[in-house]
Amino acid sequence: MPARTAKTPLSRERILAAATAIADAEGLAAVTMRRVAEALDCEAMSLYYYVKDKSQLLSGLVETVIDQIIADTLAGADQSGPPELGQGANPSATDWREVVGNRCLGARRVMLRHPWAPSLVAGTAVVPPNTYLVFEALVGTMIEAGFSYETAHRAIHSLGSMLMGFTQEIFEPDAAEDGTTAEEMAAMAAAFPHLGALAGSVTHDQTDSLGVCDTQSEFEFTLNLVLNGLDGFRGNK
Repeated sequence: MPARTAKTPLSRERILAAATAIADAEGLAAVTMRRVAEALDCEAMSLYYYVKDKSQLLSGLVETVIDQIIADTLAGADQSGPPELGQGANPSATDWREVVGNRCLGARRVMLRHPWAPSLVAGTAVVPPNTYLVFEALVGTMIEAGFSYETAHRAIHSLGSMLMGFTQEIFEPDAAEDGTTAEEMAAMAAAFPHLGALAGSVTHDQTDSLGVCDTQSEFEFTLNLVLNGLDGFRGNK
């Protein structure tokens, strides 16, 4: 009788990795305890020792995304304390805007790998503990650059809202497939000439997009506006 091959033991890390892979391949709606158990070749009840319910599973996905953001944006930083100015995605950077901008771009790269993540992270009711490392790095960088804590607090909200909100769908992709005729489109263009001209002049490269109006160039344009606007408050106490 051939010897049985021992299964790899279950762990919270394996469960979250499987759930992440399912969300990437099939969408967040496909992530269920049963589906994750199938992917791990085990009974669904076995998962409950590590994650008590689907809500905790989804919270774990948020934690996983934040861990990836930390790995991508704070690499090389001393994670036992506040990172020094210039550490992170670009250790040679000395301008705070470059430091923070690179971290925001790193966070976006993670979101592009996991298009389901923005809505899940933005809608989470419980902030994962690892999120505070991201906030600490941002605040530490801004304080060292000469900002007040009040402005750093506002920067957290401004940049966080931009990162999460910008990556949501502004227009529903299927809206153009609802049976609108060429005549109806022409009538709309006549009624709203500026919007019609805008739609005809702007193109979107969907290879770097999380939404119909969310390309890398538009993201970087908005990010630069926010960072340059914040820079005007540097030194204000």
